[in-house]
Amino acid sequence: MMKITLITEEDLKSFREDLLKNIEEIIMSSPRSCKKSDWLRSAEVREILNISQGTLQNLRIHGTISYSTVGKTLYYKRTDIYELLEANLK
Repeated sequence: MMKITLITEEDLKSFREDLLKNIEEIIMSSPRSCKKSDWLRSAEVREILNISQGTLQNLRIHGTISYSTVGKTLYYKRTDIYELLEANLK
């Protein structure tokens, strides 16, 4: 004999809220959540600043932009790039 269970609208709302909360926790706890990366590659920085590769190299040489090197790839902190833009705002 089958057991019949009635599900109310309130039960569905509660289930939905719990499910959404669990999904959000999973997304936020993942090492690479949906937010933008904190680090940018050279091409992304050049695009944001609308500068050439040589200009970016000069900014590195003169210490205007800090960077990190992993292998042969250069990475720049997103916050540093936007701080540079704010500092030079006229």
